[in-house]
Amino acid sequence: MSDETDLDPTEPQILPLDAWHRAKGARMVPFAGYTMPVQYEDGIMAEHLWVRESAGLFDVSHMGQLFLSGDGLDDALEALVPADVRGVKPFAQKYSLLLAENGGILDDLMITRWEDGLYMVVNGAVKYDDIGHLRDHLPDAITLNQMDDHALLALQGPKAAAVLARLVPGIEALVFMTGGRFEWNGVPLWISRSGYTGEDGFEISLPAEHAQAFADALVAEPDVKPIGLGARDSLRLEAGLPLYGHDLDEETTPVMADLGFAVASKRRREEANFPGAARILIEREQGAIVKRVGLRVDGRQPVREGAAVLDADGSEVGKVTSGGFAPTLGTPIAMAYVPLALAAHGTRIQLTQRGKVHEATVTQMPFVPHRYVRSGGK
Repeated sequence: MSDETDLDPTEPQILPLDAWHRAKGARMVPFAGYTMPVQYEDGIMAEHLWVRESAGLFDVSHMGQLFLSGDGLDDALEALVPADVRGVKPFAQKYSLLLAENGGILDDLMITRWEDGLYMVVNGAVKYDDIGHLRDHLPDAITLNQMDDHALLALQGPKAAAVLARLVPGIEALVFMTGGRFEWNGVPLWISRSGYTGEDGFEISLPAEHAQAFADALVAEPDVKPIGLGARDSLRLEAGLPLYGHDLDEETTPVMADLGFAVASKRRREEANFPGAARILIEREQGAIVKRVGLRVDGRQPVREGAAVLDADGSEVGKVTSGGFAPTLGTPIAMAYVPLALAAHGTRIQLTQRGKVHEATVTQMPFVPHRYVRSGGK
């Protein structure tokens, strides 16, 4: 395929809003090849609760924004992902997975139909791997542009729509997993009603040179505060959303990850022409050996990634992949991969971390109900 992007990820990367974050009192940490704000002066717990009650502004410009175009694009991409790409309507979004030949997950991503191609958002930590994979496997007729001159902001929380509508009238007509083109003071915006917190919210792609002015306009609203990576992680954990490189990896199939909805298209299943289709379809019918589940942990001490799941004999049979304290619930929660025999809701299991045994109960996810605004107001 033809390529119009610089794939060198070795240089240190700075967010377009780096100085803005520091001026707001952010504590900056390395993440996904960038220096990013983990929290501001109020702290992670306060930021988390603010998003649940009001509106939080996240800088997610580390994510890869890609634009794909060319003849035969839909069919070419369907050879790499299990989604019904052909069926994605204009300005609609679809969650999908970039798959390895063994059916393992190389990345999870969002695909959106634009007027003349497909806009794709991929995870920051693996975006260069994704670009390389796409370049290697898509035909020459397809052009890939990395939109590295664009920032990506996320405004999340129950007051996000009202706040954003004051700056960008018309966005309130969007529903979950749809987007549109808008303007703010002459600046072109791509806005989708989506996010990674389980709350209602929006993601805004805009030229990086205008990101600071737009961020200033948002936080000038009394209902908006800047929010860091720490609260983003606790919010997505409460929402039961997996994080690539932690809950998803190349050894994990969509069925193991409880992401069977990503293989929901009857046509795609019948054609079975996506990577790892034979394995994934068998697992879909018969069940995988292990499954991602939610856990409510007894007591107050969080159990972190890497803790072992034990069977009745004390043998290790699984791993915790994400864990922490849930501020909304006031209790520790986690996600783990466990054998199917232990995956039923209500099952009591044991975890061990640093020599200490913790009791936990398998529970349904999301831990906190999603509050997406869907078509029909549901």
